[in-house]
Amino acid sequence: MRNGELSPNFRDQALETLKKTSAADPLDVFVVGGGVTGAGSAFDAATRGLKVGVVDAKDWASGTSSRSSKLMHGGLRYLEMLDFKLVAEALKERDLLLQHTAPHLVEPVAFVFPFEHRLIDRAFIGSGVLLYDTMATRPGRKRAVPMHRHLGKKALASHFPGLADDAAVGALEYYDAKVDDARFVMTLVRSAVSYGAAAANHVSVIGYLHDGDQVTGVHARDEISGEEFDIHARRTILAGGVWTEEQQDLAKADAGLKVLASKGVHITVAEDKIKADPNTGIISKTEKSVLFVIPWEGYWVIGTTDTPWNEDVDAPVATSKDIDYLIEHANAILADKLTRDDVIGVYSGLRPLLQPVVKEGQASTKVSREHTVMEVEPALAAIAGGKFTTYRVMAEDAVDFVLGDDAKDRRSLTESVPLLGAQGVGALRRGQSGIAEKYGWDEDRVKRLIRRYGTLIEDLLDLVDEDPELGQPLEGAERYLRVEAHYAAAAEGAVHLGDILERRMRLNYESPDRGKSAADAVAAIVASVLGWDAERQSAEVEDFNAHVDAQVAAESTDDDASAAALVGETLH
Repeated sequence: MRNGELSPNFRDQALETLKKTSAADPLDVFVVGGGVTGAGSAFDAATRGLKVGVVDAKDWASGTSSRSSKLMHGGLRYLEMLDFKLVAEALKERDLLLQHTAPHLVEPVAFVFPFEHRLIDRAFIGSGVLLYDTMATRPGRKRAVPMHRHLGKKALASHFPGLADDAAVGALEYYDAKVDDARFVMTLVRSAVSYGAAAANHVSVIGYLHDGDQVTGVHARDEISGEEFDIHARRTILAGGVWTEEQQDLAKADAGLKVLASKGVHITVAEDKIKADPNTGIISKTEKSVLFVIPWEGYWVIGTTDTPWNEDVDAPVATSKDIDYLIEHANAILADKLTRDDVIGVYSGLRPLLQPVVKEGQASTKVSREHTVMEVEPALAAIAGGKFTTYRVMAEDAVDFVLGDDAKDRRSLTESVPLLGAQGVGALRRGQSGIAEKYGWDEDRVKRLIRRYGTLIEDLLDLVDEDPELGQPLEGAERYLRVEAHYAAAAEGAVHLGDILERRMRLNYESPDRGKSAADAVAAIVASVLGWDAERQSAEVEDFNAHVDAQVAAESTDDDASAAALVGETLH
């Protein structure tokens, strides 16, 4: 491939590297967990020149980090909690991502915040957003997003004509940023690999190695082959999210972090179901949380809920009540009311919130989003809490923590090192019309490819040059090209069909049938890349379809236990 950062079988190479570790030749840092914090920690450690390994029991970002609100935001609502430090930190990180680290993956998005009371809301909300924008202003640096502005009722109607007439007397427009969360995490992993990290998904940690009290690595299992092996490391970072306590128990840790799992559900509806500027979303407070209506290409994401989750953390799923809740709150501000028939997709994730001592019945929204790093065993540190936007700070803190005094000689470089696909993306965008003309694609498709791959689009173009059929739209999911399925298997670490359809693509909530109509075509494209025979190819399609059917069935249930039981039966 033209960019040459990775060979197609980087998972196989990673397994070979990890199996070769020994007590005499260990990794410098090993990371358990391939969500945004774990991937970020691997990238941070690798860019410091350390010998690094990272694994995830399932696919990269298959837990919370692929099921977020898709926002890189400063946390405007945390100003109400007077959490100025967190907001300032998040705004700095948001702007760094927009301007330097990942300008291909992270893009600005406008939101309107409706006013119910003209004078009070204009003063209260306006002063908060003014502070928000001021905190993002840095002397000598160009702003990453425009300043906010106030909108009268007429201007609001032209921006968001789909808003109910009685929903607002005016509004405030401000900017944050949005991101394809799963693609961002996968790119973080690939970026870590480009700096020498050994990264293998679908590898479970089933035990921890000890030398006396000190953790010296892990006992792991390749979930594809079933092979078990040891991975030796001088220091281990546990970035397990909602699985943190399970892993701490596995390590027989005497101390540890307590994590509260809170379920957040989102639904998607087609773009034409809400009359609005397709580049402008809306944010509105509810009695329990915040309602976001976020614009994406071809659809809207509506979320979120915030309810305790007491079931298997492997199987978060929406219930009928969750979906009705979101529709009800969206309809409270929309002129044209949504129905269940308008829902294209549904996804559910678990927020891993640090668990302080709380009073019974206290809402999880009161729990701080700030993160904590803690030594739970000698040479084993756990990190939890935080926000997606501040992943880089969390990763830097985690690596600094495990390095101890050695961190002074190996400082973090991630504030200056961009992710794969970022460098040169501006010039690429200026030449996108030429790409469209050469390959017979419309310019909107090329824009979308650049947003997904940045300068790595050159790898895809090379594949299309070799096999023009790969440049055709994907059967059953025409917004994607056939080459994107091939590339997911060849260069993006996908192992199962679901890895591609749910995370490399997002068909589980972009398509009314949740990706089933594209399953056969994608399986056929990737079979030769992944070495699948006809039996394996058929099994992958069958497993994916069964999982989709279980999720859809769960969305008709009324309680978490029933919903989780249905989905749990289809998990690998």
